[in-house]
Amino acid sequence: QVQLVESGGGLVQEGGSLRLSCAASGSFSSISAIAFMAWYRQAPGKRRHLVAVISTDGSTSYTDSVKGRFTASRDDAENTMSLQMNSLKPEDTAVYYCAIKRRMPENDIWGQGTQVTVSS
Repeated sequence: QVQLVESGGGLVQEGGSLRLSCAASGSFSSISAIAFMAWYRQAPGKRRHLVAVISTDGSTSYTDSVKGRFTASRDDAENTMSLQMNSLKPEDTAVYYCAIKRRMPENDIWGQGTQVTVSS
């Protein structure tokens, strides 16, 4: 079973940038029935929300609150996903998770999460 490990979280001032990385323990190509790859976040006391989607064709989409500030990407040669976050705001503070969503949700693969804290 492929596992995902995130890194790159931390404390940053408002307006700053962070780059999150998500490394797979195995090859993306070894994972069957991928629906899409994604980044989610969960703020304290709130539900987990979808932030960015990387489709199987490489196209990306974003939730409105991060459009123009966040950029998601994948590197199939390195088996990594990334989330470049610019112009960070205090409301971006959350635990960020990478995920590989499968056609059968019970087979989804999640990272352990990485904390991002933006101070005002």
